[in-house]
Amino acid sequence: MLRVALNHASITTGGAAPRVLQGDELAELASKHQHAEHVIERLSAFMDAEALRAIADGVEIKLDTVQDAEASAVALQAKLRELNTNGVPAEVAGEFDARTDKPILRISRHHHGNIKSSIITQDFVHGADYAALSEEAHIFRDLIGEGAKASRGEGEKAKEEKVTDFRGAMQWLISEAERTTGRQRYKGLGEMNPEQLWETTMDPTVRRLLRVQIDDAIEADRVFTMLMGDEVEPRRDFIETNALRAGNIDV
Repeated sequence: MLRVALNHASITTGGAAPRVLQGDELAELASKHQHAEHVIERLSAFMDAEALRAIADGVEIKLDTVQDAEASAVALQAKLRELNTNGVPAEVAGEFDARTDKPILRISRHHHGNIKSSIITQDFVHGADYAALSEEAHIFRDLIGEGAKASRGEGEKAKEEKVTDFRGAMQWLISEAERTTGRQRYKGLGEMNPEQLWETTMDPTVRRLLRVQIDDAIEADRVFTMLMGDEVEPRRDFIETNALRAGNIDV
């Protein structure tokens, strides 16, 4: 869908020195943005989604000391007030976690008398997912200015939309692509007719081959047996546990 969305698309950055992003440059920026969005979507199953969004918007988290954690909590709290879209205010605290013997950030939300908490740890801050969100902030900070717009289409079919940030521009481009594109999903190749199978899977000019490496044959056999076997409960438990962790499962 991203490839379709970028067809005949451009983003004019606006600001004092506006540029037109299109072609390979726009595709590379869109790919980096999409990767960060997938990170947020995947981690939001067990971390505060708006806290992840705040990091992608430029909030820097340091947890080397408790003082760092407390300063990061203040910065994150301020950004979450700005981003608050669900009406549930967040409370952020920098504290020392006795279990891990390391500073952490704890994000808590009160909703209908219940408290939902998630934490940001040193391991996360030093990991690849945090790096991806930080890269998003670095790349897109100050890229889009006043008067920016996204455009898609040619001639009489061309449309444009005013935007305030790169995320909004991509959301509009993708929504336009989805509006004009049909999408079909199949549980397996056997549901396709020969023409669809060739177009989506077998055509050597567009097909993709992905290598699957099995490091633990015993564990792989256990999971395969659980998913394909006759017992329903283990399969249901596996799906309920892992469903929200999956990102884009279309291959």
